[in-house]
Amino acid sequence: MTEEQVILVNEQDVPIGLMPKMEAHEKALLHRAFSVFVVNSKNEIMLQQRAAHKYHSPLLWTNTTCSHQRDGESNIEAGTRRLQEEMGFSTPLKELFSFIYKAPFDNGLTEHEFDHVMIGLYEGEPSLNPEEAESWKWMAVEEVRDDMRLHPELYTVWFRIIFDEFYHFLEEHKV
Repeated sequence: MTEEQVILVNEQDVPIGLMPKMEAHEKALLHRAFSVFVVNSKNEIMLQQRAAHKYHSPLLWTNTTCSHQRDGESNIEAGTRRLQEEMGFSTPLKELFSFIYKAPFDNGLTEHEFDHVMIGLYEGEPSLNPEEAESWKWMAVEEVRDDMRLHPELYTVWFRIIFDEFYHFLEEHKV
């Protein structure tokens, strides 16, 4: 199986090449990514607990799904694909905003991503892929914010960054 490629981009999100995912994370190069937040009618976010065998951030809580677009794949197509692969369901997604962040990990890898944040509405239960997710739960947006302040070590580094952007977006916009 060949290693997944990421799309290297400049600060305007213009593609400048492809690179194996691990190499991009080792070199901390800016690449395209996406983050999906699935919410329900009670204003709760579906959180995913990462699988125990993940090479970074195992068993930490994070947003519903996130990953990297494939070459030629739209943000919505990528989010929809990964939501099905990780959480076992599909729902229409809407792009909210994008931003750049950089997050180093203890294992020497760095996420340096031009992240496209999307939202979807769903009322059901997921069917988890055990290769990707250990568990899941619904949490109210305010509860996530408060728990993240008290226990940041329970959440992925990128989720803490992205959630702050997502929370401020929700404060300023009607989704």
